[in-house]
Amino acid sequence: MPLPHSIAGDTASGIVVATTSPGFGRHGQLPQVLEQTGWEIIRCTDTSRPDGGLSDHIRRVDFLVAGLPPVNAETLKGADRLRAVLKHGVGIDSIDMAACTARRLPVTSTPAANSNAVAELAVGLMFSLSRNIAQGHVSVTSGGWERRPGIEVAGKVLGIVGLGNIGKLLAKKAIGLGMTVVAADLYPDRIFMADHGIELLDLDALLTRADYVSLHVFGGAGNAALIGKDRLALMKPTACLMNLARGEVVDNDALADAIETGRLRGAAIDAFVTEPPDISHPLFRSKNVVFTPHSGADSLEAFENMGMMVVNDIKDFLAGISPSRVLNPEVFAS
Repeated sequence: MPLPHSIAGDTASGIVVATTSPGFGRHGQLPQVLEQTGWEIIRCTDTSRPDGGLSDHIRRVDFLVAGLPPVNAETLKGADRLRAVLKHGVGIDSIDMAACTARRLPVTSTPAANSNAVAELAVGLMFSLSRNIAQGHVSVTSGGWERRPGIEVAGKVLGIVGLGNIGKLLAKKAIGLGMTVVAADLYPDRIFMADHGIELLDLDALLTRADYVSLHVFGGAGNAALIGKDRLALMKPTACLMNLARGEVVDNDALADAIETGRLRGAAIDAFVTEPPDISHPLFRSKNVVFTPHSGADSLEAFENMGMMVVNDIKDFLAGISPSRVLNPEVFAS
């Protein structure tokens, strides 16, 4: 499968790599590895700008390592040297695949590299919700001593929406904690589910059964407000919702109302439609919600794993080899 002529046969000399991902290349052996490549690394991570400042440099960039800022037709204007877009992570809903394919730009991602990090944060958030950890911290550091009885997760039901790499790791951890796991997935791995005693349910049935619901689905228009007022009404009043997917997957207006009225015990939110979010939203006034700054994948191990996958993909492109993780292989057609 031939590579586009602009990729094959290049050397590392003069290669410019721009990144909109703050964590790319900063951890483990990555700084040394990048130094050895001789590539120029441009960090476009200005949070005050929608594209992180990429537009200032895009005309001379050879490879774009994409974080959360969008990659679309507007972003790609003037990107005449660009050879590939490499997602520093898994979710590609911020990347306009059609726009990239139209410009014959291969797109890659780093599947499974950060899965364990996200799964571990989900467990951490579940414990925080069950044992009031965040509230206890605030109480002690503010001079109080409020001891709020919590709930043990052992014996409870965890509903996982999206049983992919992250969902599977979370399921195994939850089972190890003595939980029952049920799952909703459009393309279920029935062998994995059978091996681990996981029951497949449709989404509505899962919501009625689960004590904790953890979301691990892609964002985008297809899943916008997947969990809205009607589906929140299906959940137990004692249940908690955890969104480690994308901000648009949950209707936060409906979620805030459900928690305020006692229709839902609590929630943990790691992803927001706008990041950083508008903290004037009613959701941020609730004592029963735990927030993290879209840090599910933010472990040193995950950053190193993702970074090495990206670096190896760039090296493959430069050597005229198509990486195995290209998501739009049709760009290689003549």
